[in-house]
Amino acid sequence: MTKSSAQRSSARGSGATSTAAAPVLDARALNRATLARQLLLRRSGRSVLDAVGHLVGLQAQNVRPPYYALAARLDGFAPERLSTLMAGREVVRIVTLRSTIHTHTADDCLALRPFVQPARDRELVNFRSGLAGVDLDRLAAVARDLVEAGPRTMAQLRQALGAVWPDADPGALAVAARCTLPLVQVTPRGLWGESGQVALTTAEHWLGRPAGPAPEPESVILRYLAAFGPASVKDMQTWAGLTRLRPAFDRLRPRLLTFRDPNGVELFDLPDAPRPGPDVPAPPRFLPEFDNLLLSHADRARVVPAAHRGRSWTGNQAHRTLLVDGFLAGLWKLDPGTLVVEPFGALTKAQREQVTEEGERLLRVMHPEASYDIRFGDVVRR
Repeated sequence: MTKSSAQRSSARGSGATSTAAAPVLDARALNRATLARQLLLRRSGRSVLDAVGHLVGLQAQNVRPPYYALAARLDGFAPERLSTLMAGREVVRIVTLRSTIHTHTADDCLALRPFVQPARDRELVNFRSGLAGVDLDRLAAVARDLVEAGPRTMAQLRQALGAVWPDADPGALAVAARCTLPLVQVTPRGLWGESGQVALTTAEHWLGRPAGPAPEPESVILRYLAAFGPASVKDMQTWAGLTRLRPAFDRLRPRLLTFRDPNGVELFDLPDAPRPGPDVPAPPRFLPEFDNLLLSHADRARVVPAAHRGRSWTGNQAHRTLLVDGFLAGLWKLDPGTLVVEPFGALTKAQREQVTEEGERLLRVMHPEASYDIRFGDVVRR
């Protein structure tokens, strides 16, 4: 991929370059760079395991979003490929970044869970009143014994822990177990085409090996930039759900390039990461609810135009989103027998044809056994 002259000139910059002197990347330049890192500008031939690792996990409050996320990003993807990895314990579902469930490789599960532990510790503060008199170290030990003897649901944890601490709030006890222990969701939960309630055990028990120490922030920053850059310190903190990462960025500064966004915010990036020109074509993409592309930056203008801010959510529920020319341009849903596309504005004839072609591909990959029509709904307005 080629780089613009302004972007090439940034190679002369370094950690010593002041923010004021750093080249500016507008929303389209940031959009194309991020899409390239996210495997959305051009579908990748990576393996599913490699893609999950490159993307540093996929947000997964619901079971299906990681499958749709990979379908949008990979050539030759089939849902069974991720499902097989999950059944084989090569990928797992666990609460990590932003206190939300993610699908991670086994290696990242064991590394990132300790990395985000400070956020889990902060989460416990909200339940302090329900944990009066509870020794958290003992609670963790008791909960570990329970879930390693056999996977437990949260209801079962509440009941068992409540019997040990009858004066404490059972819900707070179960949340404390989830915050203090790296609890993974065991299969069949998360498998394509299968159902199963959420049952938990420790990552170490499920994977058969211990977690190591938390990685240094610098190593995680480099991986974040490879998947989401160029990005600011606040962007990275939003993605991780952590604070106080500025010192780690400053330690990395001599190894990174610096840019500015249109508001003057300093952005960091890897010297050799792709930064395509802003006019590189971006094909339409159908993304699932909770896709990491829309959730991993403090400033989402690189994907979400100001006119569409907040339109991919209703309350706490995220909608499935459509990208056109790289930016959020509508919603989509699967009704019985119909893929319904709901654009936020009028699409050109060429855009409708491209969206239809991408929709047909989505249906072939994800639902080859079913017959669907594609229908464009009314333009969705506020």
